[in-house]
Amino acid sequence: MIIRIGCCGFPTARSKYYARFSLVEVQETFYRPPRLETVLQWRQQAPADFEFTLKAWQLITHEPRSPTYRKAGLQIMAEQAGRYGFFRPTEEVHMAWATTLQMARTLHTRIVVFQCPPSFTPTAEHVADLTRFFSSIQRDHLLLAWEPRGEWEDELVAHLCQDLDLIHCVDPFRRLPLHGEPAYFRLHGIGGYRYLYTEDDLAWLLNTCRQRQEVYCLFNNVQMWTSAQQFQTLLPRSIAD
Repeated sequence: MIIRIGCCGFPTARSKYYARFSLVEVQETFYRPPRLETVLQWRQQAPADFEFTLKAWQLITHEPRSPTYRKAGLQIMAEQAGRYGFFRPTEEVHMAWATTLQMARTLHTRIVVFQCPPSFTPTAEHVADLTRFFSSIQRDHLLLAWEPRGEWEDELVAHLCQDLDLIHCVDPFRRLPLHGEPAYFRLHGIGGYRYLYTEDDLAWLLNTCRQRQEVYCLFNNVQMWTSAQQFQTLLPRSIAD
């Protein structure tokens, strides 16, 4: 088995990070994708075996009323707001996927993560738009990981992931994955981002990972740099990556 460990974003200088880990989940592609020249520079500066996963642009998954639009400095005209987010079948959403796909190609990405807000609920319209989106987009042999939030029942999530060839992305302390390989864990902190994982927590996580053939463990708590290193020390060298 293989357990890959990293952080959601760079919590320290890139050179220092590269010396410790061989995986990162890029966050900039979610907020406001950088120029391709910048992304290419990241790829060239990283070790050859370093892996970038990335989050799909929020124009695909989140509506303009989301505070993440304001954080990114994105301003959408009120009359155009209904054309963005929630996997809507619009030119704007598909443009956002084309941009995300360019980022993935440049970084030689294996996995793209689609993180949804709790407001993306399992209505018939949302399910239909999600299904249409993942059934129609160009994938370039990428693995696509979907992280639903809110009240999505297991049966529906499992059905959609199996039917649409998606990895069910989860925080394993909140929910275990229902479909897809490799497993993709995003660790947000038990009860909140400020949580610092204990030795017992990390031992439980390691035992959960041992039940899979391959696992991505991306720490996303405030103390991600510390937590990821602590978890790394628990792993035998034969299964760490």
